[in-house]
Amino acid sequence: MILDDVHRGIHKHRKRKRIGRGMGSGTGKTSGRGHNGYYSRAGSSKRVGFEGGQMPLARRIAKRGFNNRKFAAQVAIINLTTLEKTFENGATVSLEVLIEKGLVKGRFDVIKILANGQLTKKLTVQAHRFSKSAEDAITAQGGTAQKI
Repeated sequence: MILDDVHRGIHKHRKRKRIGRGMGSGTGKTSGRGHNGYYSRAGSSKRVGFEGGQMPLARRIAKRGFNNRKFAAQVAIINLTTLEKTFENGATVSLEVLIEKGLVKGRFDVIKILANGQLTKKLTVQAHRFSKSAEDAITAQGGTAQKI
């Protein structure tokens, strides 16, 4: 690669092409539109998906199913392993503490605790949802699983 070539032809303030300004300009007469035909006319443009009159792909393929994912609740997942590593024995795990420690990031509607891993500490966990086995694991250690 030649370092000089990298920015060649790139202009920060390029002048606009003035079309239809005489034969000497190089874009006179037909103004870069070729000769006759649909695309030489004003207002000519193909719509998205147009295939020259052929039945478009979007209409040839069968439509199936329905998806309501757009309206579903965003679930932030936390495993027992994470709670085991992050919190001391007897700690209270709340929404604010989880956000503060960076265990849940981004936009979410619901926090769910899952039972991946072992829990050996007594914790008071506050969350929107718990898996059955996670709830059992927390209560087995003498902790409490509180639903918000």
